[in-house]
Parts: sequence; structure tokens; C-alpha cells
Amino acid sequence: MRFTHETLGQRAVFASGEAPAAVAAEVAALGARRVMLIAAPARAALADRVGADLPVAVRHDEVVMHVPVEVAERARQAAAAGSVDALVCVGGGSTTGLAKAVALTTGLPIVAVPTTYAGSEATHVWGLTEGGVKTTGVDARVLPHSIVYDASLMLSLPVEMSVASGLNALAHCVDSLWGPRVDPVDQALAGEGIRALALGLPAVAADPTGQEGREQTLYGAYLAAVAFASAGSGMHHKICHVLGGMFDLPHAQTHAVVLPHVLAFNAPSAPGAERRIAQALGSPTAGEGLAALRKVLRAPRALRDHGMPEDGITRAVAPVLAAVPGDNPTPVTEENVTALLRAAWEGSEPA
Repeated sequence: MRFTHETLGQRAVFASGEAPAAVAAEVAALGARRVMLIAAPARAALADRVGADLPVAVRHDEVVMHVPVEVAERARQAAAAGSVDALVCVGGGSTTGLAKAVALTTGLPIVAVPTTYAGSEATHVWGLTEGGVKTTGVDARVLPHSIVYDASLMLSLPVEMSVASGLNALAHCVDSLWGPRVDPVDQALAGEGIRALALGLPAVAADPTGQEGREQTLYGAYLAAVAFASAGSGMHHKICHVLGGMFDLPHAQTHAVVLPHVLAFNAPSAPGAERRIAQALGSPTAGEGLAALRKVLRAPRALRDHGMPEDGITRAVAPVLAAVPGDNPTPVTEENVTALLRAAWEGSEPA
């Protein structure tokens, strides 16, 4: 056995019900005295709670999906004007993405406080959108210095959004199993992440106010992100980044819709990954296991329900072909990518 695994240097603090104190401790450990607190307007109340004991110099609330370049630039200007020395972001993937955009050019440390299961907080991947094109990259400067996971902050996240966000996390696991840098450590993390998410998400759907399901899902989402950060972005995420940037689609729902189609596309050519997914889902096959989970969760089914135009299918084919890694388990062609995108657009059964 020969492989090289790189573990990213980051603190992850699981502290249900204790976010304000835990975040204050992380900021104090950095020695920060002028914090920029980033949170969307909808998360203002949560940000007030989390930031109550912080030396906040700047509050910034312009958070936009897929982080448009001009939005990132205004956040960078606000950070410079406030002479901040650390960033604290409270929110989902868009909020974390904005903090990363600031860190990318300033090197400021981030303390991330997730309120969804997006997983961006545990990766060194950044993304910016300009002119309908989403560009992603990898840079050590954008990896948050620490994460504070508080499951109680998730209790107000609606079930529909929880399901979509959790399936986005599941997609991190699945993509990690055939990512361009996948190794046995990534596979182990991804398998455990799938198992945890498959337990946690139905519990969240059945009892949204129950903390145990939220904790299990959060644990699975963290493992998913760690695996993904190491293994790299596979076919699924490349497709979703193209579609999100071109058509401004909601991030989590796009991932939730596309996942079963990519799994059906790649599984026949990746039997080892397929068996691992099936085992983690407790099902004879990966496809059957995911279908059963999606049925319980009433998962999103069609991209057309989330704003993608039908003519977007043909428009997206060439960018997707250019983005998919060359070592994807099943070779991609114009014909099979078109069929996959159409099925995802229509909400057809994966084939």
C-alpha cells in the first residue's frame, strides 16, 4: 500500500449550546482585538448571541450566494477600513465563502460558526463568481483557523433546508470516494460520514427540534468536508459549480438534485466505492440506499424547480465537460453528460 495523505491544520470544537463562550475562547487564543463579524441579515440574531463577548470592530451583512466578485471586494474594503485582525463568520456556505474571499487577499484568520451542513468551514477551497462563471481554487489562507460547531444553532434551520444541506454533505462523501486525490483515509472518513448522515438526517426530518439528530448530522457533515478537502472535487461538485454559477441556482438544492444522477453515472465503473456507499447506507446497492433515504427525506428532485431553464441543459454541457476531472470513473461525453443534465432537470429517475 502506497499513498500520501495530507491532514489540514485546523481546530474543530464541538460545543452544543456553548457557541458564544467557545467562539470567544478561539478569538482570544488568536490574540485578536478587532473582529469583523460576518452574518447575513437573516442570521443577525444568532450573530448577536455568538458575538456578544467578542471585540467586534465591524459588522458586515452583505452575503450573496456563490460570492460575486464585487461583493467580495466590498467585504475586503470593509475589513481594511476597520483595521480588523480576525474574521468570525456565522452562517452557511455563502457566509463562510465570503469570509474566505476576504482571507484570500488579506491572510486574516477565520473562526467559522456554521449554521448549516455545507462543510465549507473545513476545507481550503474558495469560490468566486463573475459574469456567470464560478471559479474555485485551493489556498491555505482560506482554511478557517478553527470551527465552532454548536448543534443548537441548527434548531431553527427549516427541515426542507436541513435536508438539502445534509444531502450536500452526503455529496461531499460520495465525491470524495472517487476524487482526484482520494486515498484510504479519505475513504474511511467518507464512509463514516455517510453512515452518520444517514442516521442523523431522518432524525432531523422527524423531529426538527431534537438536538441528537442535529448533532449526528453535524458530525457527518464535518467528516464529509474533511474527506472532500483531501480527496478533491470530483464530477458531482464540478457539475454543481458550473450550474450554480451559470444560473444562480441555490447551492444546497442543486447538490441534492444532482447527487443521485452522478452516483448512477459513476457507480458501475467504481465498484469499490459503490460497495462502501451501500454498506454505509445499510442497503444492497448504493443507488437503492440513496433512493430510500431521499424518499424518507422528501428530497428535492428537479433542477427546473429551482430556476434552471431548459435551454440551460445544452449551454452547460461544454463547461461541464471542461470541468470534470480526467480520471472520473466513467468517461464523460457530450451525449452522456447531456442525458445526465436532462434527467436532473426533469427530475427523472437516475439511470
